[in-house]
Parts: sequence; structure tokens; C-alpha cells
Amino acid sequence: MAKSVSQDAISMILANPSPDSSSDLPDIIVQVLDLKLTGNRYTFNASDGKMKLRAIFPSNMSSDIITGSVQNKGLVKIIDYTLNDIPNKSEKYLIVTKCEVVSSALETEIKAEEPDIVLKKPKLENESNTGLAGIVLKPKQEMVSKSAAQIVNEQRENMPPLARMAMTRRVHPLVSLNPYQGNWTIKVRLTSKGNMRTYKNARGEGCVFNVELTDEDGTQIQATMFNEAARKFFEKFQLGKVYYISRGTLKVANKQFKTVKNDYEMTLNDNSVVEEASDEETFIPEAKFNFVPVDQLAPYVNGRELVDIIGVVQSVTAVSNIKRKIDNENIPKRDMIVADDTKKTVVVSLWNELANTVGQELFDLADKSPIVAIKSLKVSDFQGVSLSTLGKSTVLINPDVAEAKKLRSWYDSEGKGSSMANVGMGLTPSRTGARSMYTDRVSLSDITGNPSLGDEKPAFFSIKAFVSLIKAEQAMWYRGCKTCNKKVTEALGSGYWCEGCQKNDEECNLRYIMVSKISDTRGEAWVSAFNEEAEKIVGCSAEELDKLKSERGDIDGYQQKLKEATWVPHLFRVSVTQNEYNNEKRQRITVRAVAPINFAEESRYLLEDIKKMTSCQ
Repeated sequence: MAKSVSQDAISMILANPSPDSSSDLPDIIVQVLDLKLTGNRYTFNASDGKMKLRAIFPSNMSSDIITGSVQNKGLVKIIDYTLNDIPNKSEKYLIVTKCEVVSSALETEIKAEEPDIVLKKPKLENESNTGLAGIVLKPKQEMVSKSAAQIVNEQRENMPPLARMAMTRRVHPLVSLNPYQGNWTIKVRLTSKGNMRTYKNARGEGCVFNVELTDEDGTQIQATMFNEAARKFFEKFQLGKVYYISRGTLKVANKQFKTVKNDYEMTLNDNSVVEEASDEETFIPEAKFNFVPVDQLAPYVNGRELVDIIGVVQSVTAVSNIKRKIDNENIPKRDMIVADDTKKTVVVSLWNELANTVGQELFDLADKSPIVAIKSLKVSDFQGVSLSTLGKSTVLINPDVAEAKKLRSWYDSEGKGSSMANVGMGLTPSRTGARSMYTDRVSLSDITGNPSLGDEKPAFFSIKAFVSLIKAEQAMWYRGCKTCNKKVTEALGSGYWCEGCQKNDEECNLRYIMVSKISDTRGEAWVSAFNEEAEKIVGCSAEELDKLKSERGDIDGYQQKLKEATWVPHLFRVSVTQNEYNNEKRQRITVRAVAPINFAEESRYLLEDIKKMTSCQ
């Protein structure tokens, strides 16, 4: 390759600020001038001999600069880049995203050649055409200095409208976005749209709704709009349509509430720009499902993480109406039983519009055993394990995916005649001790000795242990709403205000939120227990314990009640998650179910355990 810059390289960059691909442009070779370290990145002036443009190298080139592969006055070939405006200045900044080294440092800076000297033979006054010729220098043509912004504007004015739009709009993939970026534009399809919700807090009333956006790479992000922005964009956003979106903000996603796999979440405000891509070539993002087999749903029970499933519809009920307690509104609901190749079934409840639309279609097709793929389902402990749709859930009937074809082949060949069992059987704690208490049995040291447990998603285990300590001085309960059980505050005047129900109530309930230490033969750990589980541990309700402590003033009796609850053996079903405190991750162990020891079941479990140990010898 010739050791020279490309002719008019800077002009080519300015004319194509957002190239779709490197193949659309000829080779762009520039000379590196004024190379220096600025912060943690290297900046330079890109020169083609005529013009210069301020630029910055990608971070992966830092090692090449340190080792001397890239040098000041050297040549580089720019393969991919973007142009950004410099704030408060009419200049551009070249951000190089990919480049190659062409040459090490040259001896001098490359400069364009001076204008040619023109020789002319003017006629003298008293001289014939055959006389001696004189030499006259043609004056140097005056050069008008123009900034990069002026050149871009002139080029833009000469372009057709569609080309001008392409120059000003660079589409960023979702995976490249972060909270520290400036201007960006994304092209996404609306793959999920939540309902408009209202709220009331100390700052007043408002409304909010969420959407899920997917780009052509299948990357997803959740976007939230409040108040004016929510009212502005709620009708504009239509499920399945493609949009250009800009002027939004990003922040780190709250892991407890995020519903898509993205480290960031987006907020759109009243100044954000949302433009439907109706007259341009659109795309259909690949539907990304993370299917969970039916027999593996138990660990997700009552967790925040939503699941996707695919299965064969075995039956569908008629639609029914459920009266909501908060406002007495009738909500349509339809249940169906879905099975997969694990030979387990689960009840899926379709709510609201899904019950009337897709639910009716499935009701009509039920005798043909259609394949159904459902995204974003909540897992609850009703009937052991059950699934419910949310406002953002998506239901596809007979989807064109490999998993559906495999499932159809299995069902037609063997599944249709197989006996199926409900996945919830044996998973609900019973009064005499549940079968699930004898699955995933571990010791406390197995949990506390593995600090990474629960990092990605909650881990569930069964434990046989004693309550060894309940701190009498702790705040063991809170005032809860009688309707929704959420925490209430004392209202002005009288009564209690519930933020969830948005109403005052004259009375409230006391509900346990108790921390205790449990111990087994190999270790001990602090666990959290909520109302129902804490009642089984203490042996009375929070209301009764409060009366014992406050109304009767029987502190000794209160402490004796807690002491009686210790050193009693229980079977615990616990979840293990990771909480962050002072930038340090800690395990949080929560009691999900408590049952007394069923000695017959416990003996059978121990005999099975002994049998396994002897068979391994």
C-alpha cells in the first residue's frame, strides 16, 4: 500500500457522517498529527494534507499506541467511524471505532501541493508577435477557509430529502447504548406494551406505563414514561410497529424489577422524539424466548423473574369474570392446561384482553391440541405451581420455531397417549409436612459456604433446622392494609393510609416481618420470615404477641413466648438471593414455607439416604 493519504479523505468523512458499512466507502487513509493522551483515551488530528479534523482513537488501540505501532505523523486506514458535534461549537469530532495501521511515523507532515506557477507571454507595446517573451506570475487564487460544519451544510443542501435524512440519522444498536452517551437514535419494534397505571404519593398523583423495545439484533430494553410523556406516547405506541426513538435517557436497571435482559433501562420524557418508520424498509426482530420446561418451574414460584413456556394445549375453559377487591371491577379470566415433553402439566390463566381474544381462539382450537408459546408469565404457588399472564405477556399460537416443531413431533408420536401429572403435585407444603420438604435437602453450611448462591436467580432448598434465637428487641411486625397487606401510614386526623389501595381505613392489621437465627448440626444462619411463616414459628399472630407486650405490659410473658418458640425442630423451604449493601453483596435467606416434622416421612427419607450411601460403597 502506498505510504500516502487518501485524496480529500476528510471531505469524504464529512460527506458520509454515518456510513452503513465500511464497504460503502473507498479507502480512507489519514495522517495522525498531534497525538496525545486525553484522560484515558488518545486523541489526534486526522489530516489529508488539505484539511484536519479532531479525532479520538478507540480504547482497543491504546496498546498499539503504547507499543509504538501507531505513531505521531504515521498513517492509519479508517474502517468505521461516527461524527459527533462538539458542544457549543460549530465543529465536528471524529470518533474512530475501527482502524488499521498503514505506516509508522513519516519524516514530515503531509501537505497539499501549492497552486501551479503559470507562464505567460504577454505582448509588449512596441513588440511584434515574434518578439521576446516576458515572464508573468499568475496571482495565487484566493482560498476561502471553511469550517467542517459549513462544508457539511453545503453538501446537505445539495442532496435529495431522503439522503439528507440519512446523513443526520445514525441508528445505534441497543447493545451500544449507555448512560454516558450523548445524542443517539434507535430503530426498534414495540414488542410489549403495558397498561396505563395511575399512582399517588407525597408529591401528588400521576400516571405511568412501560413498553419493551426490540432492535434488529434481538436486543431488548424496557422504556418507561411518566405523566405528560405517558399521555403523549400511549396512543402513539402500537404493538408490533417500528419506530425511530431519540432524546431519551438511560440509567442502570433495577435488577429486582427489570423484565428484559439488559443492564440499562430507558426513560422517555416530554421532549423525547418518537417517529414511526412507516415509509422505510422495516425489520422483524427475531422472537427471543427463554423457554423453561414445565417440570423446572418450581424455583420461580413467587419470585420476581418472569418465565417463557412452550407447550401443547390440552384443555381451555370458558371465560369467567373475577371481581377485583380494590375497585370491585370485573376482570375476564380464562384457564387452560398446557403440557410439554417432560410429561408435566401446568395451569395457565389468561387475564383481561388475552382471555377474550387469544383465549377465545384457543378455546375454538382446543380439540386440535395447538402449540402455544407464551412470553412473560408470572409463577405463583396456587395449586402448587401455576402461571398467569400480565399486561405485557405475549401469546403465539403454533409459532414457527424449532421448539414448536419438536414438541409437535413428540406429542403426535408419543405424548398424546402418555399419562401427565400436574407439576404442582407434592410441591405445596401440607399440614403434616410436604413432600417438597424432602427434595433439595441441604445443610446450612452448604448454603453459607457458597457465597455466589442466588446471584443470577433465587435458589430454593429444603432444610431441617431449629430456631435458635429470636431477638426480643427487634421490630417484629408492621402495620399492614387489611385489603392488600401493604404497609400503611397514619393518616391525618384518624385512620391509616394505604398507598397501594389509595384509600383510608379506620383499622389495620399487624403483620410479622421477623428475623431469627436457625441452626442445624453443621451450621447456623440468619433468616427472614414473613407473616404466615412467622406465625407457625412463634405459635401466635402478631396481634396476639403485641397485646401480650403492650396492653398487658407483660414483658416477661412476651419474652417467654419467644423463648418457647426456640429449639423446636421444623422443616423449612427457603430461597437464597443476593442483596447489595454498601457495595458489598450479601446472601439473603428467606423462609418460604414452614412445616412440623412428620416423623414417618422423616424416617423414610433417612432410610432412602442411608440406602444411597451404602450403594455408593
